[in-house]
Amino acid sequence: MTSLPDTSAFPHDAQARDGLFDAHAQARSIRREELRDRLSLFALSLPALLLVGALVFLPVGWLFGLSFVSEGQFTFLHYQRLLEPAYRNIFAQTFQISFLVTALALLLGYPLSYLLSQMPQRAAAILMIFVMLPFWTSILVRTYAWMVLLQRRGLINGWLIDLGLIDTPLRLVNNYTGTVIGMLHVMLPFMVLPLVSSLRAVDVSLMRAASNLGAGPVKAFWTVFFPLSLPGVIAGSLLVFVLCLGFYVTPALLGGGKVIMVSMKIQQNAAMYFDWGAASALGVVLLGITVALFWLLGRVTRIERVFGGL
Repeated sequence: MTSLPDTSAFPHDAQARDGLFDAHAQARSIRREELRDRLSLFALSLPALLLVGALVFLPVGWLFGLSFVSEGQFTFLHYQRLLEPAYRNIFAQTFQISFLVTALALLLGYPLSYLLSQMPQRAAAILMIFVMLPFWTSILVRTYAWMVLLQRRGLINGWLIDLGLIDTPLRLVNNYTGTVIGMLHVMLPFMVLPLVSSLRAVDVSLMRAASNLGAGPVKAFWTVFFPLSLPGVIAGSLLVFVLCLGFYVTPALLGGGKVIMVSMKIQQNAAMYFDWGAASALGVVLLGITVALFWLLGRVTRIERVFGGL
């Protein structure tokens, strides 16, 4: 005899279907609320986005279009000119100075940042004031101060001669050396601030754990602490390098016309030769290099991990 199915399961299945339907309806309601919130946020942000577009993207677009115009005609002449030896030397010098200043800023800024990250909060805040002090002074004033310090009859050469360390004044200004010193003074805080934030986020107990496992102080630092601080190192180095690429005031004054960077050539083309097309082409190339650096950084590491903790 064939047994009849247990009908007690049917109400249960209907109840499950009703519960599943309610869950789908609730999920759709949540998605609609999220979409409504995003649209509201976009509507609130629209004036700011329009302002950014008007102040940033429109000028950049105008600059890009102007770089292809010469005497009212479309041309690649301005970009072809960048392949000449004179322009290649300017780009090479710009990158050399930017790399050197970035490396020196990291070399000087990392120990200082490590000290600030390990000190008590109150003492670190007091010392951080001295790090931030250059921001409170005009960059033009700082550059002229370095000119006074570094010139042949300046304070530094005077002290060195009085101490008997040198017989003739050193050439510290109107050359490569003075430019690097002045730029390093300006760029150092931009390296220290991201580094301090990154180093404070490192768990010091990991160093003690490495020591308990037999690692010496040097090995524990290079195998544990330094890799964890790499996001701050990358962020600070990238920030300093990008700012150095567009630096103008300090190289123009401390370089004495013997150090020509891309930003100075842009100013010459626009103000002296009234060649806005050539100046625009240099600006577009410099912007492209900056974007390419961020793209390469994104390929090597997660860029949100680099800047997310700062």
